[in-house]
Amino acid sequence: MSRRLSVMMLTWEFPPRIVGGISPHVYHLSKSLAKNGVKVYVVTCDFPGAPGHEILDGVEVFRIDSYKNPSSNFATWVYLMNINMQNEAAALVNRLNGEVDIFHAHDWLVANAGVGLKHVFRKPLLVTVHSTEVGRRNGIHSDYQRMIHETESWLTYEAWKVICCSDYMVSHVKWAFGLPEDKIRMIPNGVNAEEIGKAKKTDLSRFRRKFASPEEKIVLFVGRLVYEKGPHVLINAIPKVLQKVNAKFVIVGNGYMKEPLSSIARSKGLAHKVMFTGFVDDETLRSLQACADVSVVPSLYEPFGIVAIEAMAARSPVVVSDIGGLSEIVEHDKTGVKVYVNNPDSLAWGIVEVLLNEGYANRIKDNAYKRVQEKYNWDKIAQQTRDVYASVLDSYAKSFWAET
Repeated sequence: MSRRLSVMMLTWEFPPRIVGGISPHVYHLSKSLAKNGVKVYVVTCDFPGAPGHEILDGVEVFRIDSYKNPSSNFATWVYLMNINMQNEAAALVNRLNGEVDIFHAHDWLVANAGVGLKHVFRKPLLVTVHSTEVGRRNGIHSDYQRMIHETESWLTYEAWKVICCSDYMVSHVKWAFGLPEDKIRMIPNGVNAEEIGKAKKTDLSRFRRKFASPEEKIVLFVGRLVYEKGPHVLINAIPKVLQKVNAKFVIVGNGYMKEPLSSIARSKGLAHKVMFTGFVDDETLRSLQACADVSVVPSLYEPFGIVAIEAMAARSPVVVSDIGGLSEIVEHDKTGVKVYVNNPDSLAWGIVEVLLNEGYANRIKDNAYKRVQEKYNWDKIAQQTRDVYASVLDSYAKSFWAET
């Protein structure tokens, strides 16, 4: 191919719109692909104050109007947003004279647009499955959840290849959607260790006092306050931790469980030991991770575990649930501590194990930092993704779909 390989990524979230892990994933992957010689167009939803078109480190970003049509519920909004995304993306491809080699969709929220563009332009569609409705809900329990599950199934069926971020997700997606093994590729998520390490070390002691007194250890939780992330497991583990260690529990994030969790903390007489920060900016988050004595990820369901990787990159020792992608990321007693899932006693044990053993904590966090640099850097991930693109295009060129 004489010209650059080009890909159009479809995602419902992209900075500054950040809802979950898809936004930073697409942001870093697209920039690293551009650095590795791939022409990347990102088509995403608009956001107040963000330009409709901009170029970020070689990536062309197009933000489409996603609020023009009134919606009575989220499912309707997703449907209407997809219609507009497909129309805008198709117009863009036409302006580019069809010079887009691959469409790459991220999760079910852009399924209709991705599948539509595939058939309109007869170009291969790739999909990255970041999580599944079956996994998030521990089964399908309503018509709404069934709609999402069936959309996910349809999207993976239509895809030329399906990318998953962990071996756990490969087996889960294969089972959930009945996919053949050779259709799925595992490429891990990543972090920018240099960016995370930019926390101002000289200011950390003053910064730390905003969250805890000098004699208190900081136990940090970062994530959406929803059931599958396990924040309730941490709240219920606090009394046992405090029996042995003087600690402050800093909980970063928002979600429907925030008020119930606050109520539990107050009922246990722990309000003075728990701080709910809500959403914080990146600089505050990185500084918190840099000064945390331990970072905990007590998830009940975790396709990958990017929060754990970020903590490891910040050189914060981690305690994680032994489940899903977290089980692959952390090697027990070497790069972190694994504890039983949905078990406050086990979580408390892991936290105490780190906080009371400084040498042990230093060893696992140093090992973890090395592991992140070796395996989870975006440059390596971009090269792996580019190889999948090349393989798909080679297969596509031999198929009846290719133009003659």
